[in-house]
Amino acid sequence: MDKIDYSLYLVTDSNLFVDDTALLFATEQALKSGVTLVQLREKNLTSIEFYRLAIKMRDLTAKYSRPLIINDRLDIALATAADGVHLGQSDLPADATRKIVSKDFIIGVSAKTLEQALIAEAAGADYLGVGAIFPTTTKVITKPTSIATLKNIVQTVKIPVVAIGGINVANLDSLIASEISGIAVVSAILTAKNIGQTVTQLKSKVALIKNNL
Repeated sequence: MDKIDYSLYLVTDSNLFVDDTALLFATEQALKSGVTLVQLREKNLTSIEFYRLAIKMRDLTAKYSRPLIINDRLDIALATAADGVHLGQSDLPADATRKIVSKDFIIGVSAKTLEQALIAEAAGADYLGVGAIFPTTTKVITKPTSIATLKNIVQTVKIPVVAIGGINVANLDSLIASEISGIAVVSAILTAKNIGQTVTQLKSKVALIKNNL
């Protein structure tokens, strides 16, 4: 796959919708408006439910030529021919994962500290998801990662860093000097009254971050 654009990274949460159809519809609105990558993150689905939803999401992201990343589940990612997997600190390490997948397969790793970031980079991660930067309700347990730590990670590692956690149009300005490669967003996009308008606003602010590099 060509160079990945991490600018505006949509992370899904089916708990925000009445059914998969509604989730897929909202995701397509976001893709149409300029989301650059989608991560399918579903913590409460059975394996078969996750697999079936991943197939639908893979077809949707392919329609817009955007990468699909599967959260946690390498087996689902491989079974559905997704573009990559995003691993948490308790998941299979990036170096072990790389032994199983192709060199073009994208491996992302969550990191809350500089130490975790450096370990993930050394293990072969392609990018890091760092946070939660702001308070968020999309995970049951969240420990904050300061903007100072985020900046330190960005300045230390040589791979792309994506900020995640409670990011929205109102608070994104505080990340302008952070030198991040992009932002990961859940509810700010998926629960927006006008998804297209929100995506456009977020992309404009992310462009300011990139122009500040």
